[in-house]
Amino acid sequence: MKQVRRNGKRTGPSAGFADQLRETTRTLHARAERTGIIRKILSGHVSRRAYALYLRNLLPAYEQLEKSLVYHRRAPGVRLIANSAVYRSEAIASDLLYLCGSGWHDDLPLLPSGRIYRRRVVQAADGRGEALIAHAYTRYLGDLNGGQVIRRQLTRSLDVGPGGLSFYEFPAVSDLAAMRSGYRAAIDRSADEISGHQDVLQEAVMAFDLNIAVSAAVDQVVAGETESHHA
Repeated sequence: MKQVRRNGKRTGPSAGFADQLRETTRTLHARAERTGIIRKILSGHVSRRAYALYLRNLLPAYEQLEKSLVYHRRAPGVRLIANSAVYRSEAIASDLLYLCGSGWHDDLPLLPSGRIYRRRVVQAADGRGEALIAHAYTRYLGDLNGGQVIRRQLTRSLDVGPGGLSFYEFPAVSDLAAMRSGYRAAIDRSADEISGHQDVLQEAVMAFDLNIAVSAAVDQVVAGETESHHA
């Protein structure tokens, strides 16, 4: 694997690619947990509608990511992380149906930040699609790790049964811990097949920025709705 320059330093083959991605986005990861609707979810102060609006604005990016991974499923690097066992778009759509009924498309607006996130995933699929690795790292490893913390918090704070938390269930995975380590290993191996390591690292920064933007926008909309309701 080629060495990658980060913050003026070189990280070589001894540093796995997943670790490089984690270090590159460490500050943004911490910021994401303290921002917008994610902060409220983690603190147990989120409404059912707010959570549904968050899912609605993640869904287009997931749909595009999974469509793009299928398209590039034989491409170097990408082929290793195009694993349907972690795909989430169908689960998210199922949760939205449970939470809001069949009219969720009309009841929950797709915000500009959600549209921008999807468009960025479209751009990441250009060429051989190497930048998709960054988006897969950001979302799927997040779902397999921190997503389980979110599931437990939502179970406590919302009146939502298992049918509304499919996002965090992986029925095709018998051993979640093994899946987490296996997916990280696949990301590490992907670095041996691609040339644009730095581009993937920078795309991960962009992916975190986009996730933070969605979280903040959803929180702002919900706050505005609450103020209007009390006015």
